[in-house]
Amino acid sequence: MKRLLWFGIPLAIAAIALAVRFWPRAGVEVAAPIRFIEVTGAAGIRFQHFNGAVGDKLLPETMSGGVAVIDFDRDGWPDLFFTNGCPWPGQPDPSGGPPTQALYRNRSDGTFEDVTAASGLAVSIYAMGTAVGDYDNDGWPDLFVSTVGGHRLFRNIEGKRFEEATVAAGFPQSEWPAVSYASFRERTDPLIFPASAAFLDYDGDGRLDLFVCQYVAWSPGFDLGVKAILTGGKRAYVPPQLFPGAQCQLYRNVDGRRFEDVSKDVGILVSEASDPGRPPRAVGKSLGVVVCDPDGDGWPDLIVANDTVRNFFFHNIAGANGRRFEEIGLYAGLAYADARPRGGMGIDAAEVLSDQFAVVVANFTNEPNSLFQRMGASPLRFVDVAGNVGLAGPSRSPMKFGALFADFDRDGRLDLFTNNGHLEPDIAAAQPGQSYRQSAQLYHNRGTDKPQFDLLELPENQGFPPIVGRGCAYLDFDGDGDLDLVLVENNGPARLFRNDSPPRTDWVRFHLAGSKANRDAIGAEITVESSGQMRRWFVAPTHGYLSQSEITATFGLSGGVDRVTVRWPGSRKQQEWRGLETGKTHKLNEENRP
Repeated sequence: MKRLLWFGIPLAIAAIALAVRFWPRAGVEVAAPIRFIEVTGAAGIRFQHFNGAVGDKLLPETMSGGVAVIDFDRDGWPDLFFTNGCPWPGQPDPSGGPPTQALYRNRSDGTFEDVTAASGLAVSIYAMGTAVGDYDNDGWPDLFVSTVGGHRLFRNIEGKRFEEATVAAGFPQSEWPAVSYASFRERTDPLIFPASAAFLDYDGDGRLDLFVCQYVAWSPGFDLGVKAILTGGKRAYVPPQLFPGAQCQLYRNVDGRRFEDVSKDVGILVSEASDPGRPPRAVGKSLGVVVCDPDGDGWPDLIVANDTVRNFFFHNIAGANGRRFEEIGLYAGLAYADARPRGGMGIDAAEVLSDQFAVVVANFTNEPNSLFQRMGASPLRFVDVAGNVGLAGPSRSPMKFGALFADFDRDGRLDLFTNNGHLEPDIAAAQPGQSYRQSAQLYHNRGTDKPQFDLLELPENQGFPPIVGRGCAYLDFDGDGDLDLVLVENNGPARLFRNDSPPRTDWVRFHLAGSKANRDAIGAEITVESSGQMRRWFVAPTHGYLSQSEITATFGLSGGVDRVTVRWPGSRKQQEWRGLETGKTHKLNEENRP
């Protein structure tokens, strides 16, 4: 219950953080302006998330709300897919009819149209996260949706519609009890409670496999059996410490049509000793995952943000029967930020400056964001530097969910965005100074020799209104070369923000197309050399929390493009381009290779 008893940051610490925030620092440049304008209504986005809450405060209600950027019709313009909840078993649909998932097609003129019904995605399920990947390599991006009670896989049929392929692809039939709500409340058998998911080709066979985070072992009967009370006597959402852990899952793509669960065989299951005479306990309470390659060996690794238990780092290694994973979070320094677990939700990883790889974990309220910076690659070693780069103080108070590294002003340095919002609607009564709806935070990276993140105090017409923020993603929806933002609010409307930062021409964007590699080249690494500087980007679009950003890679530059090198997934082979024009998006095709 300690989550419900934590209080705000002491005034002394706040004063120090404020002083550090404005203290002149060597080795940094003056911050360039970043400007976002909300265009949700003008763009035609009308999606409203539904969490099904009826007053019992069941844990999944407060955790959901994801979004995926997907060019489902391959017209070159990014579309938007939103996950949605539904009523609990035995509860009536809202007055407008059953809530469903939503798909918005980009009209290429700055607006979107709702094509949910025609696409076959008007399904009512209790969805959590989503991932996009062309699992059958037919050239059309498919959709995976993690849901309470099971998983759902939707195959893209030539950009015209989606058809469900869950059971045909080897996933178990999802379970959603057809019972009264009174009976549902008494259920003690756990329902699967997944969170974020990511496609990756872990074994280098050219087919996309699938990793799925599992949060906790959850059932409504267990949840309601815990006496969680707020100040004033109201029921509280039960904190994750009081639920058993769960095991993440890795599904291997067998033949482009079917998946098999290889979690046990390849080292994904993480357990610890239990009481004498009882089987080992699952450790994980996993919410966010990012695919990356911090040691640069060409094989995708997995870093997982866990809630109130240690984070995981699944290192991809050679095994006796092919590729497998070794969980080395403790040895690599990624398990804990300050020798204890935090409430990790969203996660992202990238080179925030040239050759300075870092992992951000968005943490619970009164816990700062963790920023694990790579200090060595052989062996891998990370250190939390959030306190040294401007993140610890400003990020402490809010409850952070979505977390994204992106170069919003295209100056060549990755900035940080977090989508924030509390999980407890009555938190203001229990903890004065806290609020249910919270503003997102945008940190501008103005470091030169090391990262330096400054929280931008945006004017009212350029800022982010307080919401119950969950998932978020970036995309260039209007085709002007800079990265816009889409935010999801739990039980509230989605919001689209257009990037109106000052225009630049010294930028370049890349979309990769694999031949032997998977079609979207997930797992490739792009290196851009410009004016003596090298910048790298690992192609893996699952970022943050329950969400997926666009797969196109954006690079801010300090001049022209001298050379571009792509290391394709599943191979050490590199391909090179020179003389590419700035200020445009290039499609780079993998050459045929044996």
